[in-house]
Amino acid sequence: MFSMLLWGMSFVWSTIVFRYYPPITTVFLRLVISFLLLFGSVTLFGKFEKIRKEDYKLFLLSALFNPFLYFLGESYGLKMSSSTISSVIIATIPLFSPVVAYYTLKEKLTRLNIIGMMVSFAGIILMLVDGKLNLSASPLGIVLLLFAVATAITYSVFLKKLSSKYSAINIITVQNLIGALYFLPFFLFLEMENFFTVKPDFKLISSLLSLAVFCSSLAYILFTIAMREIGVGRTNMFTNLIPVFTAVFSFFLLGEEFNIQKLSGMAIVIVGLYLSQIKKSPPVIIMNSG
Repeated sequence: MFSMLLWGMSFVWSTIVFRYYPPITTVFLRLVISFLLLFGSVTLFGKFEKIRKEDYKLFLLSALFNPFLYFLGESYGLKMSSSTISSVIIATIPLFSPVVAYYTLKEKLTRLNIIGMMVSFAGIILMLVDGKLNLSASPLGIVLLLFAVATAITYSVFLKKLSSKYSAINIITVQNLIGALYFLPFFLFLEMENFFTVKPDFKLISSLLSLAVFCSSLAYILFTIAMREIGVGRTNMFTNLIPVFTAVFSFFLLGEEFNIQKLSGMAIVIVGLYLSQIKKSPPVIIMNSG
């Protein structure tokens, strides 16, 4: 839940940073700062774990999907949508991840889990549409955010496998380094010139540091631990809380609209989340038609 609180706030901090830097610069700086912080921590306390050769491919693939591809979709999608709408679309991850987790990791779901997933998704839809049932966001922005959702689900499978072999802080340290290296050529050739024209102020620096320290470091570490303890499907269900937190923060910090419809959607999301975590009732077996 604390991870979701921080990631809910990340959409607000990102919106602020985007007023100064474009998405690639924002994510690149965020990953570099996070890596330096985490690497310094594991080195200082002697907790750095050497990566085994057979896991190189797993780390490279996991970092390709998240942070690289995920942040490309999320960041550019966020630029074309509001912070609340972006977080709502990202929160559709739980709709698909349990099915993926069943086929790849053999995680089982109960009937109540599936009902909760559907109820929570209904709450998300209620928050996503306006009063006339029109999408209140750019179609291209929605496509990019859905791309981010797909990469996040794929990443969860890789993360689950890594979490059984390495500590959470080591996983995120290595992934953020690889992710920064993936973004480096794009930063150098597309946005570095713009980077030197910006004069940082307190709002930019504080928001960027918050993204790096809290969202790219602490939140991912906590999420990795949760993934190891309760599995991909049940952990990803908590991402339904992201738009709830984002809507609250956006109302107070960015002046975004906050109405009865959003409040109703939030309530439905929370009820669905509660149902999704109940372990009672027999597990549902998803049959493979092939």
